[in-house]
Amino acid sequence: MRDTQTTTLAPDKKNSKQQVIGISNLMKSFGDQEVLKNVSLQLFNGENLVVLGKSGSGKSVLIKCIVGLLNPGGGTIDVLGQNVGTLKSHELGELRTKIGFLFQSGALYDSMTVKQNLEFPLRRVKRDLTQKEIDEKVKEVLENVGLADAIDKMPSQLSGGMRKRISLARTIVVDPLIMLYDEPTTGLDPVTSDEISLLIDRIQKKYKTSSIIITHDIECARMTANRVIMLQNGEVYKEGKLAEFEKSDDVLIKSFFK
Repeated sequence: MRDTQTTTLAPDKKNSKQQVIGISNLMKSFGDQEVLKNVSLQLFNGENLVVLGKSGSGKSVLIKCIVGLLNPGGGTIDVLGQNVGTLKSHELGELRTKIGFLFQSGALYDSMTVKQNLEFPLRRVKRDLTQKEIDEKVKEVLENVGLADAIDKMPSQLSGGMRKRISLARTIVVDPLIMLYDEPTTGLDPVTSDEISLLIDRIQKKYKTSSIIITHDIECARMTANRVIMLQNGEVYKEGKLAEFEKSDDVLIKSFFK
C-alpha cells in the first residue's frame, strides 16, 4: 500500500485529467453553525477552478481546510496524493511548501523591502540556493508581475494593486505546484482588479500551476475560470463551465451573472 503520509504525488504536466486536490464530503462547523456541509470537489492538473459564492457561503473556510489551517469536522482532503487529515506537523509543513496561498490582505512584511519579502520564503524553502540564484529568481518573478523597479521599495510605498502583485510574486517565487487565491481582487478598483485577474491567468499558463480561486467577483471568474463551482449555504450548488452558468435560468445563478 502506498504511504500517503510521506509520498507526494508530483503532477504530470502533460496529464490534464490528473487530480491534484480531491475533497470528499467535507464538513466544518463553528459551534452550532454549519459552514461546510458535505462539500465534494476535485482540482485537476493545470486548471483554474473558480469557487463562487456570497459572503458566508464557506469559500474561505474551504481553502483554509485544504492547507490545514482549519481542521474539518468530517470528510477527507487529498492534496498531491496525501491525506491532509492524517499528516503529522512536519509532513503538513512540507506539503505547504508546494502550495502558494495568496491571502486577501496580501500579508507582506511591512518592515522588509520588496526584495527581502521575496528572499524570505526562498531562503526557508530552497535552502541550497546561492545568493546569485536568489537574486535571479527575485528579479524573474518581479518582472513577471511587472514590478521589477519596485525591488527596493517598502510595502508602505506601494499602492493596493502593487502590494497584491508583490504578494503574488512572493507566492510564486518558490515554484508552487498549487495556487490558492482567497478573494484576490477584493478592495481593488475595477481596472486594477482586471489587471490582477489577467495576471492570475498568465501565471497559471507560465508556471503550469493548478489553482483554486475563491471569489465573488464575476469579472475575475470570467477572466480566469476553466471550471466553476458555486457554493450556497455551505453546499455545492452547481458545478460546470462558465458558459453553463451564464446561460442558466436559475434565479440564484442569474443574480450573480447580471
